[in-house]
Amino acid sequence: MSTALVVGASRGLGHGLAAELVARGWSVIGTVRDAGRRTPLHELAEAHPDRVTVETLDVTDPGGPAALRQRLEGSALDVVFVNAGTTSHQDTPLGAVPVEAFTEVLLTNTLGPMRVVEALLDVTAPGALIGAMTSGQGSITNNTTGSREVYRASKAALNMAFRSLAAREPQRPLLLLAPGWVRTDLGGEEGTYSLEETLPLLADVVEAKRARPGLEYLDRFGATVPW
Repeated sequence: MSTALVVGASRGLGHGLAAELVARGWSVIGTVRDAGRRTPLHELAEAHPDRVTVETLDVTDPGGPAALRQRLEGSALDVVFVNAGTTSHQDTPLGAVPVEAFTEVLLTNTLGPMRVVEALLDVTAPGALIGAMTSGQGSITNNTTGSREVYRASKAALNMAFRSLAAREPQRPLLLLAPGWVRTDLGGEEGTYSLEETLPLLADVVEAKRARPGLEYLDRFGATVPW
């Protein structure tokens, strides 16, 4: 039985990916930010107590990744997938965004995920997949409309950080997954796609990518997104 760690699995895309993997026979360790708050992940764990474990992690906490790594000592994770995202000042030109707002988005969307990934590399199985939820809005090539400048910058930075990781880990399967505009708390109710139609596609991409070493930036259908 393969084991995946899904960071940010309390709700939305992260929880949905965890649930889809469980439905496919995986064992899943999912993380929530608040240990005292009940989430859909807790319900999933109650339904599958033998295959779902709930851990606590706030990606913005500098000590969080190391503490999680310690709790996972001796594990051999087959997939580590980080789902973390926030946004701010969507209609504001980047130069006018307050420093505090910019810092919060970069910490959540870029630095936090990379701290998690790098802390957990040595509790993965040989050839384990490392992935993160990015966005098509992180594509520099495809940015012809502007807007959402803070969010775009944070996801482009995440993409670049994974390029650096790939230079250090050239034989490891690495995945940057752009799910499309999905109707979640972050995506909003006007999103193009529902969770129900999106999640099987995302799980397909994750499972297929395990067999391919190197870094890929892929959309929901497994097609390459231009950098």
